[in-house]
Amino acid sequence: MPATTPPSAATLAAHYIPVRQDWLDRRKEPILEPDLPIVDPHHHLWDRPEWRYLLHDLLADTGSGHNILATVFVQARAMYRASGPEQMRPIGETEFVNGVAAMSASGAYGKIRACAGIVGHADLTLGGAVEPVLAAHMRAGGERFRGIRHITAWDADATVRNPAYAPPPGLLADKNFRAGLAVLGRLGLSFDAWLYHPQIGELTELARAFPDVRIVLNHVGGPLAIGVYAGRRQEIFPAWAASIKTLAACENVFVKLGGLGMRIGGFDFHEQGEPPSSETLAAAWRPYIETCIEAFGTARAMFESNFPVDKGSYSYPVFWNACKLMSKGASSAEKSDLFARTAARFYRLEAIGC
Repeated sequence: MPATTPPSAATLAAHYIPVRQDWLDRRKEPILEPDLPIVDPHHHLWDRPEWRYLLHDLLADTGSGHNILATVFVQARAMYRASGPEQMRPIGETEFVNGVAAMSASGAYGKIRACAGIVGHADLTLGGAVEPVLAAHMRAGGERFRGIRHITAWDADATVRNPAYAPPPGLLADKNFRAGLAVLGRLGLSFDAWLYHPQIGELTELARAFPDVRIVLNHVGGPLAIGVYAGRRQEIFPAWAASIKTLAACENVFVKLGGLGMRIGGFDFHEQGEPPSSETLAAAWRPYIETCIEAFGTARAMFESNFPVDKGSYSYPVFWNACKLMSKGASSAEKSDLFARTAARFYRLEAIGC
């Protein structure tokens, strides 16, 4: 299980791209299709040393022009309990986020329903003993708790790995992990999978073994382009695409279209003098996004912001403009899936009415 202490500022600086609001503000674009309903199915909230992203910050982004109806919070080691059994400390995050969601549901902050779905963390290697943890999450999150994310991202190149997490290799095949996943599925909860592209085959094996567990692959499967993978994008892309197509044959698996602004993606937008335009983002990402949509179909694919992690590379309104550019040829029904309905179905947000 990841340590409950927050990462140091030095650790954050080494892995995450810092947000420079003054730099982001230099790119202003008209909002494309401003009335298109959007459910953002992947963002975080936290109050870390030198980096705060709380409800006010989220609302500033979601209120920047696009029609964001609701959001889904995904685990970020925020507000874990400071004491008590180690396995129960992540319940504090669900308690915190459910409070934020209640604030938003009051209507005091506009029509958006922030954190309408909550994805927490539970250590699946507890096996059957994870059930009391999941039950506590469900009590703390009430009607909003939807599932867990247990990060399994690992690579032999230590420079790729997030120093704030230390999962062992091969975790998805671990018998205790799988026993915990079985409990998750029995309780009707979903699993958010975050891993790197060489591990997608491991997720395929897991999905085949648990066809009744709903799984969503985060960040188009984490295609790596730093460390030993730097300069090898053209070589790596076909292998990544093949693994995506194989995974998509598992009908219980969905995919999130985003997360490509992270350092590991190697696009280096943050190193440019000016922040990228939506056209620049769309051109860089189109091969990945189109491959995923072709493999999974729009009924199992959803655009995601991954904010504030990706905010170091581009602004929220520019990101959604890029998504709209990449879906320009889609039908109205397909756009509805990609931007709202798939997320609403997967996270059971039918009350949002998108």
